[in-house]
Amino acid sequence: MTKTPSTPSTPKPTSVQPKAKAQAAPVLSRRALNRATLDRQLLLRRSAHLSVEGAVAHLLGLQAQNVKPPYFALAARLEEFDPEDLSGLLAARDLVRIVTMRSTIHLHTADDALTLRPLVQGARDRELHAFRKGLTGVDLGELASLARAAVEEEPRTMKQLREVLLPRWPDADPQSLAVAARCSLPLVQVTPRGLWRRSGQVALTTAEHWLGRPSEPVPAPDATVLRYLAAFGPASVKDMQIWAGLTRLREVFERLRPQLRTFRDESGVELFDLPDASRPDADTPAPARLLPEYDNLLLSHADRSRVVPPDYKGRTWKGNFSYSVFLVDGFLAGVWRVEEGGGEGEKGSAVLTFEPFGTLTKAQRHELTDEAERLLRGPMSPATTTYDIRFGTVIER
Repeated sequence: MTKTPSTPSTPKPTSVQPKAKAQAAPVLSRRALNRATLDRQLLLRRSAHLSVEGAVAHLLGLQAQNVKPPYFALAARLEEFDPEDLSGLLAARDLVRIVTMRSTIHLHTADDALTLRPLVQGARDRELHAFRKGLTGVDLGELASLARAAVEEEPRTMKQLREVLLPRWPDADPQSLAVAARCSLPLVQVTPRGLWRRSGQVALTTAEHWLGRPSEPVPAPDATVLRYLAAFGPASVKDMQIWAGLTRLREVFERLRPQLRTFRDESGVELFDLPDASRPDADTPAPARLLPEYDNLLLSHADRSRVVPPDYKGRTWKGNFSYSVFLVDGFLAGVWRVEEGGGEGEKGSAVLTFEPFGTLTKAQRHELTDEAERLLRGPMSPATTTYDIRFGTVIER
């Protein structure tokens, strides 16, 4: 019997199943974000193995508007810190002080100074735009060439730099001319500026001249995003933009998304992080810490509530002046200051005063006292014979 070939059957329509919803990103509480950030910042426990240079590299630099903050920042983060180690690295030109993130002076490794400064050049260009009225008729390329020749001949103060530039453009605003030079060139503060107890006035030369090698080409921001997350994460795109003073980083995070983990904060904001990064339990104990003014812990996120309780927002500043701060249970809890007695070159007494924003428990006061004594007795100690630790009244700022 001959088989009749069967007619191919029409494929049955396949029922299209709706795509499973993407798994919701885990939510990180404020305390969980606090503990993760403190851990990355070496503030949950002091590092016993990182060198000074290694810590500065890991932290992507330290705020250095004034001389002492980087020293106090590292004293809070490193188990064995001697300020002379930092001074030695500055004198050897392994570390430098240079304008980078947010148009502020930072302490960086030499390698980072030559790469991060070109990365944030766009922000310096925007800063320069604000001074355009004082630069009418000024050729910025010529200005950069004149300024470079002057500071590479010998380090110059900003006043001396204005005096070099003003004869060429006598109708320009002198301050705008100096700012234009600072924005156009990677100017570093040369030593003795920045040395422990031996600091001098600000004198500038180019990073290339000071370090003896050229700046790197403008790098892709991808590697810096990953380093930022290692030091400040978990973090949002806006957090990174606030830290760097840059814009339009969303596409960089999207490009990196396949190699990152994502979370949400309690407000629903998407946060990115390195997959294997430490995210300690929210109940992990956080020790008291004394931080300097302008510490990056308080300045490197769009939402600072992971460290700054909402009720204390804005209370560490007065005009353009920033107070040194202390942490209790991982969160901002007040400000502190040290006053040294005795005349110049004389030994006297030092008084460290805590001014809390709220009531401290007896245990918290003991913990803060221990931290203060660590500063006043160790290599960070002032040139004094005696010291006193005091607690002021609860203050409203």
